[in-house]
Amino acid sequence: MTATGAGPWRVVLASRNDGKLRELDRILTGTGLAIEVVALPPGPEVAETGSTFAENALIKARDAVATTGLAAIADDSGLAVDELAGMPGVRSARWAGVRAGTRADRDAANNALLLAQLDDVEAERRGAAFVCAAALVTPDGAEHVVHGSLRGRLLTAGRGEGGFGYDPLFVADGETRTNAELTADEKDLISHRGKALRELATVIADQLGGRRPA
Repeated sequence: MTATGAGPWRVVLASRNDGKLRELDRILTGTGLAIEVVALPPGPEVAETGSTFAENALIKARDAVATTGLAAIADDSGLAVDELAGMPGVRSARWAGVRAGTRADRDAANNALLLAQLDDVEAERRGAAFVCAAALVTPDGAEHVVHGSLRGRLLTAGRGEGGFGYDPLFVADGETRTNAELTADEKDLISHRGKALRELATVIADQLGGRRPA
C-alpha cells in the first residue's frame, strides 16, 4: 500500500482481495486525504453473515479494528440484477459456490453462472446495478456507512481485460464499453465504489483529522 499523505493517522483497508485493494487505495489516494493507508495483515477471512451490504461492510471493518487497533475502512459491494430480483447481491463474490482456486477462477465461475441464468433474457430486460456500502469504524467505536451505485446493463458475453468480478459483463449507462474496457481512472470516476469512497473521504477527514478533499 502507498501512503496518501504525511498525516498522523493510519487507516487499515479491511480486504485481502488484491484487485479491490488496489482500487480502494487508488481512489483514496485521489481524494488527497492526509492519512497513511495500510494493508490488513494475513489471517482468516471474517464470515460475512450480514443480509445487506452495509451490515457486511461493518462486520469487516469491526474485525479489522479488533485485529489491528487501527481505524478501518471496509466495503461490501456486488451486483444487483433486475431480472434476478436483486441477486446475486451480497452473495456476488460467491454466487457460483466456488471457494477453491484463484480469485480469477472464482470470477470466471460466477460470470458463467450469471450468463447461464440470463441466457434467454432479452437485452431490454438485462438491467443491473453495481452497489457499494463503505464503512469507517474507529477504535473508539464510532461507525459510519455511506453508499454508492452504478446503473447499467449486462452483455451476453464478457469483454475487456481490466477490472475484476463482473466488470467484463457490465456496461454502465451512457457507456459503450464494459467496466473491464475502461481505464482505471475512468472506472473510478463513475464506479459505485468510487462514489462511496469519495463520500466516505469527507467523513474520514472529519473523524480522523485528515485534510478535507478539495
